[in-house]
Amino acid sequence: MRDEDVLTAVRELAPALRERAAEAETLRRVPEASVEELEEAGFFRLLRPRAYGGLAADPAVFYAAVHEIAKACGSTGWAASVLGVHPWYVAQFDPRAQEEVWGTDRSTRICSSHAPTGEVTVVDGGYRLSGRWHFSAGSDHARWALLGGVVNDREGRPVDMLTFLVPRSDHRVDDVWDTVGLRGSGSNDIVVEDAFVPAHRTLGYGPVTVLRCPGHEVHPEPLYRLPYAAVFTTAISTAMVGIAEGAHEDRLAAARARLNAPHGRRTAEDPFAQVRIARAAGEIDAAKLQLARNMADLYAVARAGADIPRELRARARRDQALATERAITAVDLLMENAGAARSTWATTSSSAPGATCTPAAARPPTTWTGRSSSTPRTPSAWTSTTPCSDPGAASRAGSRSVGAAHFAAVRHAVRSWHSPTTTRKGMPHGR
Repeated sequence: MRDEDVLTAVRELAPALRERAAEAETLRRVPEASVEELEEAGFFRLLRPRAYGGLAADPAVFYAAVHEIAKACGSTGWAASVLGVHPWYVAQFDPRAQEEVWGTDRSTRICSSHAPTGEVTVVDGGYRLSGRWHFSAGSDHARWALLGGVVNDREGRPVDMLTFLVPRSDHRVDDVWDTVGLRGSGSNDIVVEDAFVPAHRTLGYGPVTVLRCPGHEVHPEPLYRLPYAAVFTTAISTAMVGIAEGAHEDRLAAARARLNAPHGRRTAEDPFAQVRIARAAGEIDAAKLQLARNMADLYAVARAGADIPRELRARARRDQALATERAITAVDLLMENAGAARSTWATTSSSAPGATCTPAAARPPTTWTGRSSSTPRTPSAWTSTTPCSDPGAASRAGSRSVGAAHFAAVRHAVRSWHSPTTTRKGMPHGR
């Protein structure tokens, strides 16, 4: 199978993924059928080492595939981006750890939660790990987890930051994910209770940063000589931009079909609508081009066997943040242009066929609650406790459910990763 064959197969899957977007919302995780089809298409092989049946593909192909998936279903795109990039990270580990993950099952999937929220104790031969890690997208479909943790000295001062590779037998998935945006991503909590992790199943951020990892001894492909902060975070940024482009396509289709009152012209003929939709497209294109340029330049340096300049690393990080901002700017422009219809478009993300929604006039006041914190959050990122009980409203909203899901998804993705009010430890520095 060639890299391009995988991308072609993913594009052919897009209509089915889009059709299951409502099911993902209802399940609060990616449907099993979607994961199986992505597996059969070869998507999860793209960044897996050739030694374990992977393709060690040009990263441009992987990001293009993520973009196509996210356009079709935001939640599936988000979960696929992180599940798909983890084989690249596991390939950096000690070869013994890789053999444990892929030795008997090369299709094993890995989830993650890198913020160091657990407790680490140094013991003979490794570490003991306990705690709860949040926001692990696609964790229901994974057999291993990558978990961040800070190692302290005897005085309690941090001396190292590690990623711990933990099998499903030593952790459990706690079903807590009940949000509006990215509702179908299954970003549940990972809970570990006093599990032993041998030293060879850990990886420090020092070796990762300087590109001197144990896995380099067995994987000569240039793909594995790229910076973590470029590879992993570009996957997330690409998903966000794909979600925004999906919203743009949905809005464009609606504008072509909708008649405006009182003059009866189609929205597509409105010059003000044309400007907003065009500006949104420009933001999306700029984000795509910047992300693609950076990864192409990074990969060219890696293929040449040269050291990656700090300036290029910094530019990649800058443009990941800018791509996120461009995505949300684009979606906001589309919502502004939706007019009175935007109230329906923006509030039906959980009103797809199979869901229910009470008519607005009959609803009690809506309250918004965080998953595990009392810190006030914006409604787009949190769970509505308003009851929904009108199947007819759900049916009427079905045609707009995917567009609403795209809007809620990109808003939630941006706010959950960049909200200044969020109380969480950062990664990799642990502050």
